[in-house]
Amino acid sequence: MSQAKFKAAAVHAAPVYMNKKATIEKTIRLIEQAGDQSIELLVFPETFIPGYPYFIECYPPLEAVSVLVQYAEQSMSISETSEDLTLIQSACKEFNVAVSLGISERVAGGYTLFNSQVHIDTNGALLGVHRKLQPTYVERAIWAQGSGHTLRTYRTEGGYNLGGLCCWENTMNGARQALIEDAQHVHAGAWPALSTMAGFETGADAQIEALMKAHALTGQVFVICASNYVDDTCLNWMKENIGEQKYVKKGGGWSAIIHPFCMFLAQPHTGEEENLVTAEIDLAQLAQVKVWVDAAGHYKRPEVLSFGVEKKPLWDDEEKIAGGRNRRMDVVERSVKKGKVSQKGAMPRWDESAWD
Repeated sequence: MSQAKFKAAAVHAAPVYMNKKATIEKTIRLIEQAGDQSIELLVFPETFIPGYPYFIECYPPLEAVSVLVQYAEQSMSISETSEDLTLIQSACKEFNVAVSLGISERVAGGYTLFNSQVHIDTNGALLGVHRKLQPTYVERAIWAQGSGHTLRTYRTEGGYNLGGLCCWENTMNGARQALIEDAQHVHAGAWPALSTMAGFETGADAQIEALMKAHALTGQVFVICASNYVDDTCLNWMKENIGEQKYVKKGGGWSAIIHPFCMFLAQPHTGEEENLVTAEIDLAQLAQVKVWVDAAGHYKRPEVLSFGVEKKPLWDDEEKIAGGRNRRMDVVERSVKKGKVSQKGAMPRWDESAWD
């Protein structure tokens, strides 16, 4: 693993709600802003594109059918022909910024949606996509279940292994352990503005902080926690398209960066102020932490506590979109050998033969 130091940031921002095109443009502006600040890793909130579907918490299901159709239309596909993906990859390459980007993912050419994190490296290469294993509560009216095939970490150009989970997927101890077993170094925790929802006003931020600190310590990883906040764009869209509601308010969000020993490297940021919550990550500090505890090594007892993950793909496209450390590097190396890209600053295009 690299011993490098680098700047990372959690995006505390609101999307241009239910507008994929405008939110992709905002995403690119934030990547450019990060590049200008020499930030090399940017973690976005849950389903930043096209925004978290707060309306599922506010209205009866039969009143939401038409807006679910709109939500699917504004969701983003990951494929070799995705212009949306190419725009973001190009920005990552141009500004030397890796991203973990929360999206509502639509299966290319289909109607099935997933709550996903798209991981793109500083050279623009698509590392892979993680699909949320278990949509929470009424999220199941929108998103399908991901599989263990996308539950993995990704080796970046920076030499660290990046992985992430979405919202209350972070409560799944098995999912967190799977990333730990896959030698995770940096965790991307993607969240919506939970504290804006009725019944969660006083407890949500404490829940997020507890879960993120727990994974930092038990996994010995740096945690970058990114949340959006609810703005007037979101509230007005729901009012205009469905009607009045009383269950989601303005504001919210909890974004921070946490050291493996649970200290804040970047203090929590909340509320309706856009910010790149930034800190320096020193990968060399992991060596000292691992002296005390190594959940993927000397501090586990496999003869007492067994653990397994079903990695078999559940969906037809998962072998292609999931990526992984070895397959991703094969794509880069083979693309270089074919003369399609240069080794430095390369952005491999999708190449079917490279994924064989």
